[in-house]
Amino acid sequence: MATLVRAINRTRGTILCERLEQAVTSRERSRGLLGRQSLEPGAGMLFIAGRLTPFLWMHMFFMRFPIDIVFLNRDGEVLKIDHQLRPWRFSSLVFGARQALELAAGSAARSQTQPGDQIVIEPSVASR
Repeated sequence: MATLVRAINRTRGTILCERLEQAVTSRERSRGLLGRQSLEPGAGMLFIAGRLTPFLWMHMFFMRFPIDIVFLNRDGEVLKIDHQLRPWRFSSLVFGARQALELAAGSAARSQTQPGDQIVIEPSVASR
């Protein structure tokens, strides 16, 4: 089983995502959430950009459900949030983003996460 981490919104004092799978290898990043029927509340996936990548963007090709995507810079600051991104769409192209969190649709709103908020990634209680 993959090591799980969680995303805490330090600015708001809320949990953005309790169980984030980490997409570490190129194969894991390519596959992402493809092939899943849904994403449970509190679950998601963390993508980390390559060292030389100046921006991040995601695609929703072959996805079966909408998600929220939260883009973070290297310091964990929220740069952009794509709310309720539907299948067969492209996300925003976000310059300076180093990480992207793919979350169950509505997660960003439920945690009151906004651009400028500080997100901390830490070991998940579920993996302890």
